[in-house]
Amino acid sequence: METQGLKDKAEDILSHGADYLDTFYKVSLLKATKKATHIASAAISVIVICTLGMFVLFFAGLGLGWWLGDLIASRTGGFLLVALFYLVVALVIILMRKKIVFPYIRDLIIRRTHE
Repeated sequence: METQGLKDKAEDILSHGADYLDTFYKVSLLKATKKATHIASAAISVIVICTLGMFVLFFAGLGLGWWLGDLIASRTGGFLLVALFYLVVALVIILMRKKIVFPYIRDLIIRRTHE
């Protein structure tokens, strides 16, 4: 009689263990889905913001080139000055990429994935 009770308890423990593993799997899947959703939404936001930023820079560069061209009486010179400014900014970013740009992007990605 006692072996039957022991057998029933063992079956209950195995049943509860299986339920626990199933619940653990579902919770882990929900957490992974939540993180993936946050990462995807952040990526989409960054893409939209970068696209809009490119349009702003494009039209601001056109306007600045036009305005500088009127100031120096050479439209070509105005656009070349704007191009020179963009070249200087690009060179500064390239020279500072290992000390400033890469660590900033790395830290941003780490913060986003651990939220």
